[in-house]
Amino acid sequence: MSKLNIRTKFEFIDRDRENPHKRSMESRKHEFIEIYDPFQQPEGEAQAERCIACGNPYCQWKCPVHNYIPDWLKLAAEGRIIEAAELAHQTNSLPEICGRICPQDRLCEGACTLNTGFGAVTIGAVERHITDTAFAQGWRPDLSGVVASGHTVAIIGAGPAGLACADVLARNGVKSIVYDRHPEIGGLLSFGIPEFKLEHKVIRTRRRILEGMGIEFVLDTNIGSDISFSRVLEDHDAVFLGLGTYTPMKGGMPGEDARGVYRALDYLIGNTKSLLDMPAGEHDFIDLKGQSVVVLGGGDTAMDCVRTAIRQGASEVHCLYRRDRENMPGSQTEVDNAMEEGVQFRFNVQALEVIESQGTASAVKVIETRLGQPDESGRQRPQAVEGSEAEIKADAVIVAYGFQASPENWFEAFDIQTNEWGLVDAGENNRLAYQTSNPKVFAAGDMVRGADLVVTAIADARKAAEGIVSYLDE
Repeated sequence: MSKLNIRTKFEFIDRDRENPHKRSMESRKHEFIEIYDPFQQPEGEAQAERCIACGNPYCQWKCPVHNYIPDWLKLAAEGRIIEAAELAHQTNSLPEICGRICPQDRLCEGACTLNTGFGAVTIGAVERHITDTAFAQGWRPDLSGVVASGHTVAIIGAGPAGLACADVLARNGVKSIVYDRHPEIGGLLSFGIPEFKLEHKVIRTRRRILEGMGIEFVLDTNIGSDISFSRVLEDHDAVFLGLGTYTPMKGGMPGEDARGVYRALDYLIGNTKSLLDMPAGEHDFIDLKGQSVVVLGGGDTAMDCVRTAIRQGASEVHCLYRRDRENMPGSQTEVDNAMEEGVQFRFNVQALEVIESQGTASAVKVIETRLGQPDESGRQRPQAVEGSEAEIKADAVIVAYGFQASPENWFEAFDIQTNEWGLVDAGENNRLAYQTSNPKVFAAGDMVRGADLVVTAIADARKAAEGIVSYLDE
């Protein structure tokens, strides 16, 4: 056994898990920039060396795209960054983004063998280190051996699913034209995720890489109004739909339509467009400076909202969640960051009503809950505690209960079938991976599986691209 292998095998004993350095609290609470400094080369190598290269790497199987995590950690530990980046891109179309926003504590790092007793390898931060460093060193995908097929595919939606599909198609010699109604690529990556988690310059770098691969973007264009879907279908050999889920779920409570009650995505998109000096369009800027803010929900979108309100200068920010912390669906790291920044969490509390004063929100009526028997999903069902009602002052209420399907009004005319929840039917019963009931149309991501993680949208879209290649080869 070489000296390197001996040293690497036991590095986790001598070196603790370390996260990247966080920016000071004073700057974090006022600035919309990423809060974690990147690893420098020695730090990245040191943390990568902690990997024990399990024979059956649980981290790899827990990852929805099944990244070759131990392999690129080894390359990073040896300083072979370009090779590590090349390997990372074999399974993931957006590794620099997943390294920043994936809930690693629930996925790869949560499954790391070292997680109990020694602390998981800092996989996400090393992934970011690999890709950012490789990009800075000039790495770009090598498509010199790719033979153009002569086929073109229209991709509707430039979010993570659409970008992942275009990436895989380009590597198979298929030209993609990506349409999106926003002025920039990324979808919710650009407009729904605040820059304290993902700076917009990261998206711009990825756009340059994709354009260098021959992918064409047609932005500020709404399919169905600016361009008819029939024309898109006629002009291309296949179509991929990556439209996501944008319809907000309501709480169904009295007062939800009062002034001062906002939908999470409207709030986040309006704030981001204001910061980027983009036209507001449908999403006006909502300024919560000096206001008492209550956010309803416990997922990552709710965390984005509470932390945005802190940075806008809200006087106080409360987050209400009807289960306990352990049952929160989002990243625990994001909850920790929100708590550090001054967000006040109220667990086992459910909103009953938005109380109005002259048509404007003034408080939220709540009731305490306790967890009862599991529901059909296996999660314990929250039950109201009789007589525990209370009120929480609120100048503004943000509803962050998640998102539902957003089917287009032209689906039916082109035989694109949806299920009872409005999600596009592109399941296992269809002939090719992620093919819809219209054989020329494929779909993946949230509009097929429902609102989920960025990395699951990437995983599904990559499989859909393989299905498209098979369809075109017939």
